[in-house]
Amino acid sequence: SSGINAEYGGMRRTVEGVLLVHEHNLPHVLLLQLGTSFFKLPGCEVKPGEDEVECLKTCLSETLGRAGDTIHWGIDELVGNWWRPNYEPPQYPYVPPHVTKPKEHRRLFLVRLPERSMFAVPRNYKLVAAPLFELYDNSNGYGPVISTLPQNLSRFSYVYA
Repeated sequence: SSGINAEYGGMRRTVEGVLLVHEHNLPHVLLLQLGTSFFKLPGCEVKPGEDEVECLKTCLSETLGRAGDTIHWGIDELVGNWWRPNYEPPQYPYVPPHVTKPKEHRRLFLVRLPERSMFAVPRNYKLVAAPLFELYDNSNGYGPVISTLPQNLSRFSYVYA
């Protein structure tokens, strides 16, 4: 599929998962790393008529699930909306005033992981746990979307057992 969604005015819709893990009493975000400097959240394109949360669950299972395992992904809250106004790379957490039909809408959801999770990692990728303090204000290293996750996640309280 081309990803162009007539139902949404030709706009591509993508969903991505923000998977939090806690190491040393600090929240970390699980990222897929390609090469030395490219990081991304696991996610997929939403097909026309498809439910976003179900799409994300399926996508996470296909991307990170191990054969024969069933992972119960807890998709909690929407933590970010990003729009791409045209076919260029820049994205914004708002629709710029001069844009009437953005080309892409990315929605980031907080994903609750089971107590113990084993993941399969896609070929050519590494799964890395990046602490929030490393992501914060670091768009050079992680790009504009991932580097703002600490601000978007700051409204949550973390309880460490």
